Amino acid sequence: MDSNINIKQGFGNIKFDMPIEEVVAILGEPNEVETIENATDETTTVLRYDNTLTLFFEGDDPVLSCIDIVDEKSTLFGHKIFEMNEKEIVKLMVANHYFEQDVDNEEWGERRVTFGEGNVDFYFDEDDLLSVIIGK
Repeated sequence: MDSNINIKQGFGNIKFDMPIEEVVAILGEPNEVETIENATDETTTVLRYDNTLTLFFEGDDPVLSCIDIVDEKSTLFGHKIFEMNEKEIVKLMVANHYFEQDVDNEEWGERRVTFGEGNVDFYFDEDDLLSVIIGK
């Protein structure tokens, strides 16, 4: 499995707007499937894979809209992202023309660095990257 994070496109061979069936054909059956009913009567289907990927599918004919990545082999712009600290990741994003950032300390204790123009969030505990969430 290709572990390259492609901002606004997907993760490896998994691309945004793919239906559930196509993703399962590539990744195999997930460890867990969850259906979430939203306040607006919309449904989100969540597929979880071995504590490395969580995929979110939305719409009437559900398609991939968001990926939560915890795969330590993941690369971003050719760099092993989970081996980098916050300062290095910010520098990497800026070097690749993602300048707009928002930093927030979540109430549960993690620090979130968001690059809105890339629709990507990085979650840190101290200076350790815990998770990367990308959307289309």
